[in-house]
Amino acid sequence: MIRIEPVIVTEGRYDKNKLMQIFDTAVIEVGGFGIFRDKKLLALLRRLAETRGLLVLTDPDGAGFVIRNHIKGAVTRGRVYHAYVPDIYGKERRKSAPSAEGKLGVEGLPDEVLIEAVRRSGVPMEQTEARTRGHVTKALLYELGLSGGAGSRELRRRLCRRLALPERLGTNALPDVLSALLAPEELRKLTESLRDEQ
Repeated sequence: MIRIEPVIVTEGRYDKNKLMQIFDTAVIEVGGFGIFRDKKLLALLRRLAETRGLLVLTDPDGAGFVIRNHIKGAVTRGRVYHAYVPDIYGKERRKSAPSAEGKLGVEGLPDEVLIEAVRRSGVPMEQTEARTRGHVTKALLYELGLSGGAGSRELRRRLCRRLALPERLGTNALPDVLSALLAPEELRKLTESLRDEQ
């Protein structure tokens, strides 16, 4: 795995899955053009740019550039890196036909191409044997009482308030967001202190 500090921002879940197999960092998917309507997601990206930095890695097609430019215009402070991948024509394995422009998206590109794109972006990279920071998982949220039990919703809201995150972040989005901000042990300590305050 290759460890980088900035959070990777990409278009969709298949892109995210691909990148998480290569890079040891948090990866946030913007849901394609859904980012245009999601003010809370943009606020989160702004915060991450100022704390850890962002690395924008979108498909090399027209839609990817529209999304990239929207992020570029919306996130004006902090560290924002841009990784550009080359035009490689073909189709992803899971698709029955190529995309409209016939180019491979992030999910279909070879690992070496993605690594080289990140290298060219100027982001410092470090080879690691395994994930060093650790990632917040749904299982950890359950273990800490942040999901699936009595009082979990209120505890989750209090955690989000403490971290200046949108209070309505659900258990599907929360692991990625928390992984970008905290190591699992930091989350454990913070959750314990929130319980003690009750």
